Amino acid sequence: MFDNITDDDRGQVGIGTLIVFIAMVLVAAIAAGVLVNTAGFLQATAEDAGQQSVNKVTNRVEVLNTHGTVGGEEDIDNITLTVRLAAGSDAVDMNETSIKYLSGDSVVTLTNQTVTTGDNSATNDSAAGVADSDEFGLTKVTDDDGSFGVLNSMNDRYEVTIDTAAIEDSNNNDDDLIGGLSTGEQVSLEITSRTGGTTQVILTMPQQLAGKTQSEPVEL
Repeated sequence: MFDNITDDDRGQVGIGTLIVFIAMVLVAAIAAGVLVNTAGFLQATAEDAGQQSVNKVTNRVEVLNTHGTVGGEEDIDNITLTVRLAAGSDAVDMNETSIKYLSGDSVVTLTNQTVTTGDNSATNDSAAGVADSDEFGLTKVTDDDGSFGVLNSMNDRYEVTIDTAAIEDSNNNDDDLIGGLSTGEQVSLEITSRTGGTTQVILTMPQQLAGKTQSEPVEL
């Protein structure tokens, strides 16, 4: 009965083969773990990047209207913008929003350093609507929940005031040239929320201010 056994019918059961098999299983398990961890990391990174991209597009303000205030030298000393949430935007805190101001002679980034009390009432000049050369003023028009400076409803409205006279004076080395933006001059405003959502506004000053008196508002 043993005459039919050949070399092809004999199994290899040495300890060396067993060690190689176990090593292959371990390597495959480690490689699979690395691939799973890498895939999870890449997925989380992609989700974060996608959310940030969405925030940059959606979380921003919309400028409803603008006007300027005539100064004593027949120029525009102040610019006022009425803002609200853009469609589809989450809440935007104007206290953490910056405005890049760019004119023919000046470039500056304006912030609003609002300090509020426990009842959310404003306590500093900027919150009262007073602007200067490095801060914009903020004044409430309507706010449903009384959270000063936070646009969290489509019904919320705030006025943003920019003191163009202070900005232009602080960036002008010629003491003889005092005033804000001249007639026909153009200024670019880039309003950026904390999450990176940006709204750009380009305003052109009126071509002439004849007949306008000091402190009189003019449409921009």
